[in-house]
Amino acid sequence: MCSTENNAELLRSPSDPAFLLELKTRRPPSLVGRAGCETWSVDFSPDGAWFAWSMGHGIVWVVAWPLDSEDSQSGEIDREDKSFSCGHPVWGLAFGPRPPKSKSVTAAQPHNAKTKGNHSLLLATGLENGVIKIWNVLSGNAVFDLHGHEGVVRDLVFPQNGTLTLVSSSRDKTLRVWDLAHKGKKVQVLSGHKDWISCCCVSSDCSMIASVGRFDRMVCLWSLRSYTFIRNLTGGTRKTLYLLSSCDFSPDGALLATAAFSGSSWWIDLWDPYTAEKLTTLVDYFDSHGQNQISAIQFSPNGLHLAIVTDGRALRIWTPGQKGMVMQTKADQDANGLCCNYHPQGGVVATG
Repeated sequence: MCSTENNAELLRSPSDPAFLLELKTRRPPSLVGRAGCETWSVDFSPDGAWFAWSMGHGIVWVVAWPLDSEDSQSGEIDREDKSFSCGHPVWGLAFGPRPPKSKSVTAAQPHNAKTKGNHSLLLATGLENGVIKIWNVLSGNAVFDLHGHEGVVRDLVFPQNGTLTLVSSSRDKTLRVWDLAHKGKKVQVLSGHKDWISCCCVSSDCSMIASVGRFDRMVCLWSLRSYTFIRNLTGGTRKTLYLLSSCDFSPDGALLATAAFSGSSWWIDLWDPYTAEKLTTLVDYFDSHGQNQISAIQFSPNGLHLAIVTDGRALRIWTPGQKGMVMQTKADQDANGLCCNYHPQGGVVATG
């Protein structure tokens, strides 16, 4: 078990076999439950050696994974916990660059501080004030800031091609494609949404970006090669009034999943992104109107399952095409689920 110093504590629960551990921030009683304490984003590094979480109040904590492994005590690479103070609330974060799938680091390979092209492992953090801060994970130093967004940076994605390309989405209704090799001075702005963008994702072949607008209810596809708008997916709505919250491509790029909620229900539509056909819908209804929000979805690395985070902090695992859930954790009425992320080798899902 690695040291968590005085800022966080590690909790384990033997009562729930699905529950592995919890990282919980230690806060003064006056701050508990107040705005600013939320964990809006979590991520694993491409090789699975690091885990990052936005622990609230502008702080991102990065720990070696697994938390109690002997590798984390190795002297070859600095594997100590790292704390990044961003100065503003952190809404999105992402490790990068990410190597192509065929060259992804396997669990049997040793942890390496370098990626394709000798790039150091970076962590991008999207802030409430629209700034994106880029950090060198191993040194713990801020590398540079990206300026341009005029609203909360809600989501960040490094395409799985080993390059220093970063895609960001914001409440300013735009997506931006940054070239970090030029410190973000070369940027493409994608405009077309009419309101806040909740989430964005990139296909495995790095040809398309998908984005969902929370209030404009648009599911947009963009070309990552020509930086142009492709199409808006329509026909997936079940109600007139609803909100879109999340999206994710399957690992093979054949499916796009989008999550929406309204009234006392939430649902997930599965699309063929190339034909714009809606293939199927998973629906869940609740008796209580207080548990209707679906916050985040993500495909497992093998593409066989979809992780779903909803109100009540519950994590659900669904196999597309099947009825019912493969797994569902206990609900917590005192906290909401906000985000989720699979470990790159699968088997573990982190939720915030």
